[in-house]
Amino acid sequence: MPVTRLLAAALAATMALTPLAGAAGLDSTVRPVARPMPIDASPRPEPRPAVTREASLEPVQISTANRGFQRWIQDFRARALAQGISVRVFDRAFSDVRYNADVISRDRNQSEFTKTIWDYLDSAASATRIRNGRAALREHARLLDRIEARYGVDKEVVVAVWGLESAYGTYRGNTPIIEALATLAYDGRRGRFFEQQLIAALKILQSGDTDARHMTGSWAGAMGHTQFIPTSYLAYAVDFTGDGRRDIWSDDPADALASTAAYLARFGWTKGQPWGVEVRLPRDFDVQLADRDVRRSPAQWAAMGVRDMNGRAVPDYGRASILLPAGARGAAFMIFDNFAVIERYNTADAYVIGVGHLSDRLKGGPAIQADWPRGDRALRFAERKELQERLTRAGFDTRGIDGKIGPNTIAAVRAYQRSVGLIPDGYASLDLLKRLR
Repeated sequence: MPVTRLLAAALAATMALTPLAGAAGLDSTVRPVARPMPIDASPRPEPRPAVTREASLEPVQISTANRGFQRWIQDFRARALAQGISVRVFDRAFSDVRYNADVISRDRNQSEFTKTIWDYLDSAASATRIRNGRAALREHARLLDRIEARYGVDKEVVVAVWGLESAYGTYRGNTPIIEALATLAYDGRRGRFFEQQLIAALKILQSGDTDARHMTGSWAGAMGHTQFIPTSYLAYAVDFTGDGRRDIWSDDPADALASTAAYLARFGWTKGQPWGVEVRLPRDFDVQLADRDVRRSPAQWAAMGVRDMNGRAVPDYGRASILLPAGARGAAFMIFDNFAVIERYNTADAYVIGVGHLSDRLKGGPAIQADWPRGDRALRFAERKELQERLTRAGFDTRGIDGKIGPNTIAAVRAYQRSVGLIPDGYASLDLLKRLR
């Protein structure tokens, strides 16, 4: 789970999202692009007593057809041992590790999958996911009430994260985490990040919370019911059951759900405050005010004509910003501090809105009422890069050509839109790309 805000000001809906897992029609996992690197400075709990380190530093013999991977493992072994991983833990963890070509294929192809925010939300808050979420609330009512009482995080939000991350435990992933992280550290795009995660995974094994056989998850290294990455697990996972293990992998979701609540609480969750409220904007609303850096009280927004979908002023939940995730032609939201807390779990706006809206539906709230520009399609990765290239050549510098629609690209889009008399909503659409062409 990320603890940075790489897309803190993102207002565009054209974003890369991984395709849904599972068979069509099933309540499957929903997650946007792979999570960015966490901040090392986050407070971490005291580690549990480590397994005694053996004196032997003889290389472990790894059976693998990839000689380069085998050499990398031998080199990594020395680095792992230097960071306190015991010989026994390392050798056991790597005894069956193979180079996993499927993991690399998934990592390299994920940016080509695109989904609009409305398509994403249709799945994130589908009738099936809402129905299953309400069933989960009933089934685990006593557990969730205890977690809410201890951590002060609304139980519907915890369940919504669970629903999006693993479809309430149905799709937890069965990829061996050590093998996946080793493969990505050796041959992936972000080797340093994945090596950091691999060291953390070995520390988890060394603590005794689980063993390598049971440490499974997604191809990208996320684990358990709510898909913690190893570094976040070390920092925030809790033993809610009191059995001496922080077990987020078992069929019992108690530790995983409590760990999720603990994580959100650590980053400032305010109980009773919504993540956001769908609002109507007046016709003369200046869309340039739809910016994460523009924060006003609900009363101030109401004085400008911004009201909820019933025409009333939004209650005073604190200072808020206006978010237009699909530009001026889509839904508008007044977002509060809890939006940024969910964002620490995953920085994509679609994910945050997905968790927030699903939690609202689990509480009995209505569906999003505004229309979306459903005639649009999401830009493909190559098209997002082309958009950045054309904007930069036209004098609207995106400060990089990476295919990611972040704050710099949104600012460039807005500047271009103003220059040609369009509504400057920062929405990176296919129509905009065609105009630039």
